[in-house]
Amino acid sequence: MSNKISVERSKVLDLMVDVAMAAGPLSSITDKYFTNTSRIVAGNNDAEVTYAVFLRRRSIAALEPAIRLIKALVPEAVVTRFFEEGEIVPAEDKMLEITGPMSKLSEVETVMLQKVGFPCISARNAHSMCSAVPKASFMDMHARHGAGAEMNLLAAYGAAVGSDAARADNPDVTGFVGSSQDLTAPLFGAKNGIGTMPHALVGYTDGDVVAATKLFMKEIPDAPTVISLVDYEGHETSDALKCADWFFNEAKLQDKGKTFGVRLDTHGGRFSEGLNFDKSIHIVGEFLDVEGEYNIVERILGPGAVHLDAGNLMVDRVRRILFGAGVSAASIIHMRHVLDEGGFNDAKIVVSSGFNPQKCHVIGAAGVPVDMIGTGSFLPATLTETYATADIISYNGKKRVKVGREFLIE
Repeated sequence: MSNKISVERSKVLDLMVDVAMAAGPLSSITDKYFTNTSRIVAGNNDAEVTYAVFLRRRSIAALEPAIRLIKALVPEAVVTRFFEEGEIVPAEDKMLEITGPMSKLSEVETVMLQKVGFPCISARNAHSMCSAVPKASFMDMHARHGAGAEMNLLAAYGAAVGSDAARADNPDVTGFVGSSQDLTAPLFGAKNGIGTMPHALVGYTDGDVVAATKLFMKEIPDAPTVISLVDYEGHETSDALKCADWFFNEAKLQDKGKTFGVRLDTHGGRFSEGLNFDKSIHIVGEFLDVEGEYNIVERILGPGAVHLDAGNLMVDRVRRILFGAGVSAASIIHMRHVLDEGGFNDAKIVVSSGFNPQKCHVIGAAGVPVDMIGTGSFLPATLTETYATADIISYNGKKRVKVGREFLIE
């Protein structure tokens, strides 16, 4: 992929620098031992040093936030990158080299490393998810799981880069098309955040999702899309049909160019309306027979993965995604079947709730008919995956690094 960045995305990247430095002066937000080192070196003979930056986990390069911060704080620094944005970076491969005065670069190390791992691992996860379900569009809904604006920006940037990389690999991939926040929307080529209603709005109308849908259209008439959230009362299919009937047959909003959809966000402690574990298999059997279930499992986990008499944890996880409680493959297929039988073939299905890379791979392998996936689960599940490391590998042109990191020179 190219490192060419759109004007809109570039503005957000510049904003990241401002947000990163908003907490206070550099000396107050970096590790004290780096500030001490900076003062010591500045008071003696400064040195030109080269830092090497790497991650211990396989990732996808989303390095622009770190590079822009370095250039803002140390303009004379020379940054050499070894991977373009969107390229796969093997574990422990050197991503960047940064050359400049030690008296200045030392104090930058903490804040620079904070901007490396999180977007790169988010990009890896987003790439995996978009590639797994190429026909579905994705919506970034991670905001409420983040720790504030800086984390939101870094994660969303990673998702945007990973999505772009998936499209570059496969032109049929739709990828991420928007964000739930205005703040991060430009990273996905949008002016504003997207989204229609939370459960709270349905609660406000005493659990009447049709009333909530009507209120939404009354107060936000310019919205091109309305997505009714149909799991509040546990009547997913019944409420979906009621909302679709109002939209298509009563209000006839399709004639005004508007699009309708239902969002499934069923709690993981219960089955969607009309399903239980036994019925799930029966209903899915109309589309994927029970033998097909095991073919899907083996397609994901490899030949011979399924042993009915074995307590295989991975097989069990896959089967839960296919037929279990919450937003399962069965519940999505069932919803599509009910909507089509009701004559609402144009109604879209949006899903959310735990759509991480594994769940997306299962949903994609099963060929589940989903139009959009709302997800915050591209966020790194394990924080240690995001820990980036930097080591000085050259002092005034002389190669030198601590024992164990020789690979950064070689």
